[in-house]
Amino acid sequence: MSTPVLYSYFRSSCSFRVRIALNLKEIPFEYKPINLLKGEQRGEEYLAVNPMGEVPALQIDSNLLTQSVSIMEYLEETRPEIPILPRDPVLRAKASRAVRMLTEIITSGIQPVQNLRVLRKHGLEHKMEWGKWAITHGFDAFELLVSKTAGKYCVGDEITMADICLVPQVFNAERFDVDMKKYPTITRIHQALAEHPAFVKAAPAAQPDCPDELKADATK
Repeated sequence: MSTPVLYSYFRSSCSFRVRIALNLKEIPFEYKPINLLKGEQRGEEYLAVNPMGEVPALQIDSNLLTQSVSIMEYLEETRPEIPILPRDPVLRAKASRAVRMLTEIITSGIQPVQNLRVLRKHGLEHKMEWGKWAITHGFDAFELLVSKTAGKYCVGDEITMADICLVPQVFNAERFDVDMKKYPTITRIHQALAEHPAFVKAAPAAQPDCPDELKADATK
């Protein structure tokens, strides 16, 4: 089987999620950078890959997949050996609803409102105010709900899709100067996950298309 190919941008939180999932499941992949700031996602060559003009896109098993949650679901269905939903059947049935609820708060409720395309439409001069509002609004709800489902991680003591989505969103929260002291459960979980090798390897500063000056900042 050929090596999967991930079309990614180092600072895209959606791409970040898929990188984490691939790393957790120990799936080697080829990284193809798509520079969003240069508009490469709107170029004819990439639109032939993903007509939405978004990242990520994943070429795997002779399939071209887009949308990070759909990609994660596919990886879970085809490569369940290292799960990102609870392993135990009883716990899986009980916990999957909570995992997907928390996942959707981020992937549907927060991230689309604060992504680059929306920020440009709203006006880049207001991007910090707008992005901070969107993330704060979503994290207020996420903190309340995750405080009821968390163990070591978002839902119990196993890493799930909710955790995979949370870490990139905290990265964005820090970029938009969100006051994370308001979110003790989110912060505790993020600190535990941030040291996991799969998350470290997937971090924006570890990607080949991350500018050197940002890599330097990340090490300070």
